[in-house]
Amino acid sequence: MKISILLPYKENFSPEYAGAVSLFVKDTTLKSKFKKKITVFGHTEYKTKFAINYINIPFDKKMLQSGSKSYVNKFLQLEEQISSDIIEIHNRPNYLEFFTNTLKAKIVLYFHNDPLTMVGSKSKNERINLFNKAYKIIFNSEWSKKRFLNSLDKIFYKSEKLIVIYQSTNKVKVDLNKKKNWIIFVGKLNRAKGYDLFGRAVIKILNKFPNWKAIAIGDEPREQLFFSHKNLKKLGFLKHEKVLDIFTKTSIAVACSRWNEPLGRTGLEASSRGCAVIISNRGGLPETITNGIIIKRLNELSVYNSIKKLIENQKYRKILQKLSIKNFMHTHENIVNKIDLYRDIAIESNLPKINYYKKTENLKILHVTNFNERHDGRLFFNTGRRINNGFIRLNNSVLEFSDRDIVSYYRRINDPSGANKLNEKLFSTVYNYVPDIIVLGHADLIKKETLHKIKKSFPNIKICQWFLDRMDGPWQINKRRFLDKIDYMDCNFCTTSPDALDLPKDKKIKYIPNPVDASFERLNVFSNNYLINDVFFALSHGVHRGVLKLGKFDGRENFINKLIDITPNIKFDLYGINNVQPIWADSFYKVIEKSKMGLNLSQGKPIKYYSSDRITQLVGNGLLTFIDEKTQLTDFFNKDELIFYNSISELSEKIIKFSLDDKARIKVAKKGKYKYFKYFNSSLIAKYIISNTLGNKKIKCLWDE
Repeated sequence: MKISILLPYKENFSPEYAGAVSLFVKDTTLKSKFKKKITVFGHTEYKTKFAINYINIPFDKKMLQSGSKSYVNKFLQLEEQISSDIIEIHNRPNYLEFFTNTLKAKIVLYFHNDPLTMVGSKSKNERINLFNKAYKIIFNSEWSKKRFLNSLDKIFYKSEKLIVIYQSTNKVKVDLNKKKNWIIFVGKLNRAKGYDLFGRAVIKILNKFPNWKAIAIGDEPREQLFFSHKNLKKLGFLKHEKVLDIFTKTSIAVACSRWNEPLGRTGLEASSRGCAVIISNRGGLPETITNGIIIKRLNELSVYNSIKKLIENQKYRKILQKLSIKNFMHTHENIVNKIDLYRDIAIESNLPKINYYKKTENLKILHVTNFNERHDGRLFFNTGRRINNGFIRLNNSVLEFSDRDIVSYYRRINDPSGANKLNEKLFSTVYNYVPDIIVLGHADLIKKETLHKIKKSFPNIKICQWFLDRMDGPWQINKRRFLDKIDYMDCNFCTTSPDALDLPKDKKIKYIPNPVDASFERLNVFSNNYLINDVFFALSHGVHRGVLKLGKFDGRENFINKLIDITPNIKFDLYGINNVQPIWADSFYKVIEKSKMGLNLSQGKPIKYYSSDRITQLVGNGLLTFIDEKTQLTDFFNKDELIFYNSISELSEKIIKFSLDDKARIKVAKKGKYKYFKYFNSSLIAKYIISNTLGNKKIKCLWDE
C-alpha cells in the first residue's frame, strides 16, 4: 500500500517553525505501521525538514492562476508516478475541486480548522460535494464535526464517512513533586487567543503571590500586547520539544481563547504533562482535557479567579494534576491506531464469503412458536424467526403458526386462555397442510392430547421441539415445560449442553447453539470509526409490554454496577438496568452500532454452553464480545475470537485493554463474527434440526463432532 499526504501550501514541515498540522502529520507518521509506505508532500522555504519521507513541491505560480491550483496540479503530476492507494489532504478542502474523478486513490480530508470559515467548505453545497468526493472526512473535534454538519440533512449525521480523530502527544512520566510555581500561556500573543485577558489577570496574580512566576510562549507581530512584570517571562517562539519540557515543570496552564478554537494543543499537551489546566468554553477546547477548570463566562476576572483558586487550594491543584496524567488518553499510540484502522479498512476486502443459503431440502414444515405478531414488530428479531429463516433458505415450504398470537385473539369467557381454540386450529392446519415435520418452539399451550391425535391421524409426520431457556437451578419449571410433551417428540433441542442437565437418557436430546442470521445480524460494528461508547449491555428480564416491571430486580445489576465502579474512564451504554428502559427492534441496532464492545452476561451461574440469544446479537453484529469462561464456549472459540474472563477483575482489565487497542479489538471482533457465521448460522442449525428429527445421516457440525 502507498499513502500520500498533501500538506497545505507553505505549511512549514520543519522543526524550525512547525504548526499544529505539521506536528500532527509528523507525530502520527512516525508512529504509524505504514511509516515506510507514506510520502509527505509540501512546499516550504525552510531547509531543515522532519526526518520523514518528504518531497518539497517546486512550482512556478502562473499568472492569473491561484497558488493552490498550481500547487495541487504539480502534486497530481508527481502522484501519477506514485499511484497511491490513499491520498490524505490536510486542512484545505478547496484542493478537492482540482482532483479528477479518474483518480483511483481514496481521498481522505482532514479538518484542523472551522469548516464554515474555510475556502471550499463554507456553503452547504460545497460540504455536500466534499462528502461525495471523499472516502473519509476527519475532524479534530466534535465541535468541528458539528460545524461541518450545520444546515445539512439529518442523513449525514449518521454517516461513517465523518469521524473525529483528536490531536495527540507522547505520554511521559511526570514527577508532580518537582512542579514549579509557574503559570504558562502558549500560543499567539493576541486578543483572539485571550492573551490580553491572561496578561492583565496574571499581573494581579504575580503581585498577590510573589513566589509565583508566569511564562508566555509565542509571538504575534500583528498585535502589540505588552505586559511587564519582574516575574513574567516572554520567551517568544520555541521549538515544540522545548515547550513540552516546560509544561513538565509547570503547575498551571492557561488557554483562555476568545475565538472558537477547533481544538487547541495547549490543553491537550499541558494535561499530558500533569498541569492543572484552565481553558475557556470555546469551540473544541473543552474536548482537550478530562479534568480541569472550564471558564464559561470569559473575562479578566474569571481568568484571575481561576488561577487564584488553583494557587490557594493546593490540594485541589494536586488532584487536577494527578487526574490530568491518569486520564490522558490522546497518546500518539491511541490516535495512530485509529488512523491506521481506517487505512486498513480502505484497502482490505470484506469478510470471506460464506454460502449461508445452500439449498438442500424440499420439505413441508409447520413451525409452531411465538412469532410476536401482536407486538407491532417490537419483538420481530427473535430466535424463532432466525430458525424459521434457516428452514426457508434450505428450500423448504414453511408455514408459520404463531401460537401466542392466536390465543390472544381467541380468548373467550368459556376459553379464557384461548388454548382450546388454539389446539383446534392446530389440528385443522395439520389436516389441511399435512407437513413432513412439525417444529414446536416453547409451544406450552399445545396440549398432549392434540399431539396424540396428530400422531394417530398422521403417523408419518415427525415432531420435534426446540427450547432456549435455562433449565438448571432456579429454573426447574422450564425443565418441566421441556419434558411435558417429550414422549411425543422424535427429537429435542436445547441451548444448554444436555450433559449439564439431569434429563432422561433414553430420550433424543441434542444441543444447538443460538443461531445467527444474516438478515438480522447485518452490522459490521468493527468497521465503524466513530464509536462513542465502550461497552454495551442490555437486560430484558422483568419486562412487561416492553417496559420494566416495578419492583423487579435482576442479580446481574449488582455485577454490572460493581464492574462500572472498578473500571474507570470506560463509557458503558446500559439498558433494562438502573431504571433505564429496555431497547427493542431497530432502535436496538441503532444503539449497538455505537459501542466498541459488548458483554454477554446470562442470568445465574454459568452452565455448559448456555447463553441467551444476546451472543448472536453481539458477536454477529461485529462487537468484540466478553463472556464467562465457565460457559465452556472455549470448546468452540479461542481467545482470538471471543474474550473470556474468569472474574470481574479480569473482565475489568480486559475491557480497559481493548478499549485502548482498536487494532486488537477489531481483529478479535472480525474473527469472532466470521467464526460464528461460518459454524452457527441459521441454515446449518435448521439443517441439523431436520436431519436429527428425520433420523437421516448425521451432518458435520462444530458442536456435535
